[in-house]
Amino acid sequence: MEFSHVSATSMLYRHFLHYYAATNTKVIGMDWDKLKIFHAVADAGSLTHAGDVLHLSQSAVSRQIRALEESLNTTLFHRHARGLILTEQGELLFDATSSMAKRLDAASARIRDSEEEVFGSLRVTTTTGFGSLWLAPRLAKLYEKYPDLNIDLMLEERVLDLPMREADVAIRMKEPSQADLVRKRLMSVWMRLYATPAYLAKYGTPKSLDDLASHRLICQRTIPPRLVPVKALFRCC
Repeated sequence: MEFSHVSATSMLYRHFLHYYAATNTKVIGMDWDKLKIFHAVADAGSLTHAGDVLHLSQSAVSRQIRALEESLNTTLFHRHARGLILTEQGELLFDATSSMAKRLDAASARIRDSEEEVFGSLRVTTTTGFGSLWLAPRLAKLYEKYPDLNIDLMLEERVLDLPMREADVAIRMKEPSQADLVRKRLMSVWMRLYATPAYLAKYGTPKSLDDLASHRLICQRTIPPRLVPVKALFRCC
């Protein structure tokens, strides 16, 4: 799931206002959406301009301001022909919302900075062959680019459960069974069968999958020991 910038900002705004309400009695019990609209109106000095910023109609903005004034049992704006002017009570509330807006901007900046930084531990699970032959030799360049990153490489054939936090990232040769995982195709890996000339001279060269039934295969088994179809053995080799 990907949040758009507007949705993420709105969510952050709500969480921040809940935090601010716990530390500032001026805004406890107020409707957070109405406070945001009030701040926009006070900043713009006009219902129309605030509506343009918030993508709301002038009548919708006006209704929200009236509802906020009724909930506070006070008048927040003086209505004049040249625009809206804050009352004394409105100035007090605007000071509170301005402080919230500044803290919100600072929190947003810190969040953006943290998203651009790469640090901490990352548990990566993959197969023994891929991890040792392909992935491990490339970690040096990754560490050069992200020196504060620590990779815990977990090499095993068992498929670890990511939702149960057995690992953070999995690199696998097949589609994962968990539908809720974020997946991305990395590359194509080609598998081949090899035989010595002496073996082929004695037993012949297979021309199809069905021919493999009469041949001996040395395979890295990734499933519990049991009788398996020849085609399954061919896929895992």
